[in-house]
Amino acid sequence: MSGGVDSSVAAWLLRRDGVDIIGVNMRTHRLSPAEIALGAQIKTCCSPFDAKDARACAERSEFPFYVLDVEPDFERDVIDPFIAAYRAGETPNPCVLCNNYVKLGLLLEKAELWGCAKVATGHYARKVRHPETGRWTLQRAADRNKDQCYYLFGLTQEQLDVIEFPLGDYEKPAVREMARDAEIPTADKPESQEICFIPSNDYRGFLRKKFAERGITMPAGRFLTVDGKDMGEHQGIAFYTVGQRRGLNISWHEPLYVVEIDPIANVVIVGPRSAVQFDGLTAKEPNWMGLEKLDAPRPALVQIRHRHTPASATISPLEGGRVHVEFEEPQQAVSPGQAVVFLDSEERVLGGGWIEKGYTND
Repeated sequence: MSGGVDSSVAAWLLRRDGVDIIGVNMRTHRLSPAEIALGAQIKTCCSPFDAKDARACAERSEFPFYVLDVEPDFERDVIDPFIAAYRAGETPNPCVLCNNYVKLGLLLEKAELWGCAKVATGHYARKVRHPETGRWTLQRAADRNKDQCYYLFGLTQEQLDVIEFPLGDYEKPAVREMARDAEIPTADKPESQEICFIPSNDYRGFLRKKFAERGITMPAGRFLTVDGKDMGEHQGIAFYTVGQRRGLNISWHEPLYVVEIDPIANVVIVGPRSAVQFDGLTAKEPNWMGLEKLDAPRPALVQIRHRHTPASATISPLEGGRVHVEFEEPQQAVSPGQAVVFLDSEERVLGGGWIEKGYTND
């Protein structure tokens, strides 16, 4: 229970249906005194204020509630990889790591120790059997704007066995209406932000602070165009991402975008919008849900970021379990380090992995 309306209503629905439940809030990180002073103004999901809201919802629906301190696990499994990815010139996705290893990884282990049969969350997703293989997989939620399958592709069959998503068949306005009708305290609470451990939403400021704490230097380097023209100095590769246009501070006769980041040469390559249109990508470390494995090319819908409309493509196996993706139409800003999710024509998850590199056929 994050302290938001979604997990609160998920718990209320189960309680309404007679399920014996306990509520768990996970404390993943500590807020600074300045952040705590802002109180409810900060849009995060793991603050003391959120734990208080979650407890109030548990008391309203009369079930036990506990706060689980997972800060060391969160630091190791989410924050450390987040920092390492930016240092390597990649764009990480901490929400996927959090779901894989903390929210639905560590919590599932704890649930088993506590004698719980299932774990339910407020994620917008639907658990189904894939008709082709009979394996557990996820299908996009009824509310396409809130669907969170993208963040959950790393779940294993064993994890899917014991996970439930009570909100999968509801749209967000209906969830808020149920919360108001049931007088749930978080009914009108605003949405939390995407990166919960950066309440300011300034990831560059967060990185600079962490680099200073850990004695990490991030040297300046050069901006180069795709044809090798020197466009001036960049502040460090950690502060840029493929597809970025704003904040480059380069004066040019047309808008420039980050096309590629070369951590070895410490170079950020920029170019026009056409240069960030990618024909395909390669992905590593796939986790297959609907499929046991990918053993031949097949059509798929491919989602390269959370707000990206899945694009038609062909996915093919590569050596070492890697995946090759060829889009039917070029896609903008394929960012190394981001998650990529593969769906079938009915928007059921086949699997997902991590983007290694985008490419063009020119």
